[in-house]
Amino acid sequence: MKIFLVGASGTIGQAVVKELGARHDLVTGGSKTGDVQIDITDAASIKTALKKLGKVDAIVSAAGRVKFAPLDQLDAAGFNIGLQDKLMGQVNLVLIGRDFVNDGGSFTLTSGILDTNPIRNGASASMVNGAVNSFCIAAAVELPHAQRINAVCPGVLVESMKDFGPFFRGHEPVPGSRVALAYAKSVEGAQTGRIFRVE
Repeated sequence: MKIFLVGASGTIGQAVVKELGARHDLVTGGSKTGDVQIDITDAASIKTALKKLGKVDAIVSAAGRVKFAPLDQLDAAGFNIGLQDKLMGQVNLVLIGRDFVNDGGSFTLTSGILDTNPIRNGASASMVNGAVNSFCIAAAVELPHAQRINAVCPGVLVESMKDFGPFFRGHEPVPGSRVALAYAKSVEGAQTGRIFRVE
């Protein structure tokens, strides 16, 4: 399979590279690193990257930023970071990517357990994660050419606890290798419209 992985340099992306890279033709993308440069907040950048790649069997997104801040310090501009980046960036990967994914190919997006398991300072992340999940469920009904779409919804990673541990007290961290298996399940399996929770 030819797979385009966006966000390959991140913690989750690196784990997905290890899981899928050994048995597939994996092309990596990122805003500053990777085989192909791509800015998911810019539709023109997405089109340019996909035209350079040509047809692929799967697009996997492990990318997307949100703003973490107390709710009383979040304004519309703060919420808009996650809306334009993690939400619409991934949605645009699908909308534009429909023409570049082969028949029967797939999209795998990334959300996160804050959709239903919130933390302090995480209102924007919770909102965006829930929206990503809902988009996947709905888009699965209408994607053309037997294309599939799923979201991976991970908890906090073991590898990220040094940075995010204080925000996730009581959460059991999950290793990146286990999270990567959910991406393999989405790409190599047959299911669509599913939210693969790893927590």
